Amino acid sequence: MRRHISIIILILIFILLLTGCSNQQKKTISIAEQYGLAYAPVQIMKEKGYLKKNYPGLNTRWKKLSNTAAIRESMLAGNIDVGFMAIPPFLIGCDKGMKWKIISGLSISPLGLNTYKENINSIDDITEEDRIALPQPGSIQHILLAMACKREFADPTRFDNILVTMAHPDGMNALLSRKEITAHFTSPPYLFAELTTDNVRQILSGKEAMGGEFTFIIGAGTEQFRNNKPQVYQAFVKSLQQSIKFINHNPQEAAAILASKYDLTEERTLSYITWPGMQYTGKVKGLAKFASFMQESGYIDQRYDNIKEVIWEEGLYVE
Repeated sequence: MRRHISIIILILIFILLLTGCSNQQKKTISIAEQYGLAYAPVQIMKEKGYLKKNYPGLNTRWKKLSNTAAIRESMLAGNIDVGFMAIPPFLIGCDKGMKWKIISGLSISPLGLNTYKENINSIDDITEEDRIALPQPGSIQHILLAMACKREFADPTRFDNILVTMAHPDGMNALLSRKEITAHFTSPPYLFAELTTDNVRQILSGKEAMGGEFTFIIGAGTEQFRNNKPQVYQAFVKSLQQSIKFINHNPQEAAAILASKYDLTEERTLSYITWPGMQYTGKVKGLAKFASFMQESGYIDQRYDNIKEVIWEEGLYVE
């Protein structure tokens, strides 16, 4: 009899432990970002503590990963709830069966292909002897370069054999030291830092490649996260909106917060976050154009004409 009671007690303790773990999981959010000023609202959200204010007791795990492939793998494994990335790699994930959608836009940003070589004045001058650094195949830089190549040479894959995968900081260091690469397709602050260096110039902008303005970074959330943690999801949406609003309404204060995070002076940080073409917004722009080009060029199989397939908050979509 005593043995039976002991077993029942152990079972009850085990159930309580499981319940406690489950409740703790429901109060946890894991967020992944990458490098660059385009992710500045994520830093503001972290430093201002908006998530904990909007959901007291929330345990937030912040992760900085080098590329979207790493974010996709972590989200697929259930280790990340929200990941920030560009639209093209997000669409590649959708095409591979990822159960995620866009929660919000984050930023519109200047992007550019820079070089130090005097004889390269446009992409027409790039040869097989040159090397172009960008974050990874399938990155927004890769897709923008492919767009430019399709328009210029009727061949989106023209430069695929001379691409070198490098994180933005490494690509900038390689370009400025004139080692390994001859051109770098990058984003702020690396783009701005390169362009303020002697003999480095831009030969292609992201806007020229795209043929118009587009959202650079979006935040994507898994279906599991949205369905299983609805209150945390709403707290995240609210916190992100507050962070974007804070940067736009308080650029000087935002620069003071962000400067140390990017190893910049406050003055330079302020100039970068208010640079012409740099915008922080929850709106999502250019998604259909990216999807159409990527499907026609063989990067993805589906077009995603129905916006409900790829975005949670439809009111944020702009085309």
